[in-house]
Amino acid sequence: MLPYLLALAVFAQGTSEFMVSGLVPGVARDLGVSPAAAGSLTAVFAVGMVVGAPVLAVAGRGWPRRSALLGYLGVFITVHVVGALAPGFGILLGTRLLAALATAGFLAVALTVAADAAPGAEGRATAVVLTGTTLACIAGVPAGAVLGQVWGWRSAFWAVALVSVPAFAAIARWAPRTKTASAPVMAEFAVLKRPRVLAALGRGALVNGATFAVFTYLALLADSNGGRLPVLLALFGLGASAGVVLAGRRPATRKTQVGLAVGWLALAFGAGNATVLLVLVPVQALLSFAVGSTAVAQVLRAAPDAPALRGAFATAALNVGAAAGPWLAAGLIGTGHRAPVWLAVVLATAALAIREQCS
Repeated sequence: MLPYLLALAVFAQGTSEFMVSGLVPGVARDLGVSPAAAGSLTAVFAVGMVVGAPVLAVAGRGWPRRSALLGYLGVFITVHVVGALAPGFGILLGTRLLAALATAGFLAVALTVAADAAPGAEGRATAVVLTGTTLACIAGVPAGAVLGQVWGWRSAFWAVALVSVPAFAAIARWAPRTKTASAPVMAEFAVLKRPRVLAALGRGALVNGATFAVFTYLALLADSNGGRLPVLLALFGLGASAGVVLAGRRPATRKTQVGLAVGWLALAFGAGNATVLLVLVPVQALLSFAVGSTAVAQVLRAAPDAPALRGAFATAALNVGAAAGPWLAAGLIGTGHRAPVWLAVVLATAALAIREQCS
């Protein structure tokens, strides 16, 4: 029950993280800034996620779990209300940073709470929580884009705040009051020296980097095939959701990683073919999220003596990839619309190599 309640909040947070890409033109027009400046709202959120996970996990060590979850979710709701009312771009930018910090803190605690609630089935419990993100890609992000087009970008921020309210009420009712056990801070950070932990973190970051390098520039691939972006986004979301669910039942293996790298290579060569694109986008999303979800579960299992920070380490690693992949792809995009896919080939191969070295 509890992982599903947490997934509802993660759904709202995932929608908030990714929906801004569809709201950039409206924000730019309404607040009188350039599209490039409006696009920085996404970058600020990514940076906040990377920094916020470990910082807030350290700051919140020893807090009652319910209080931590409600505190982070309460801030998340509040800043979306403020963002919806923002009179200027500076205030909106500040709310995006605060929303990212709150999201990072919430997810770090939520992953640990879910894993502890299902001893022996950590992978399935964390997969349920992460399903909130994939469902955001399927339903939340497209819905936010539609709201932005029909009623303006502010309506999407109001919607995210409203969706979060039932999750807040449910967590207040059912989340545990117990405190997260904690060890000395340096002892918890010491788990980062373990090869198994480093392998899982590195694998998650690289695979997520590959995934979001391609996802961010999916419109370019769609345009090269006559424009099929809505269909491709839906297929990507469905594949990602299936990958998380499958990883919860059976962890991804080395063969899954090999298939992921080969799939990116096939997409790099075949991206000009509409059929290849429609087939491989959902397949790659499935494999990517299966490997990423498995990596999260492996971090949680490999670092039981870092109860306050292990969820933060996993969250930060995934978001390092989500931020670095698109950033690297942006520097290559001038060489052609397939450049992000070739970058994904390199990152997925590197993830495979890390596994071999650290196993």
